[in-house]
Amino acid sequence: MNQERLMKVLLSPIISEKSTAIAERNNHVAFRVLQDATKPEIKAAVELMFKVQVTSVRVLNQKGKAKRFGRTEGRRRNVRKAYVCLAQGQEINFGGEAV
Repeated sequence: MNQERLMKVLLSPIISEKSTAIAERNNHVAFRVLQDATKPEIKAAVELMFKVQVTSVRVLNQKGKAKRFGRTEGRRRNVRKAYVCLAQGQEINFGGEAV
């Protein structure tokens, strides 16, 4: 796979109560990814960027919410999320805590 493409597949990690609970319980990590990203691309991108071993990838498409701003109606953008299962004993630390 193209290295440039793999560096663009992951948009950002999802840091929320739900994602941290899943990470602690099941050793999964959640990412926002490109709309046209495939499971093999996501797996290769995580392994390339974080130097961890990925066992599986689950992907979901979340529709954007309809929102109103006074009289005008708008819509939030659609989001594609990937839940990446890491191998036993592997982890990704997003905290970046300085010692």
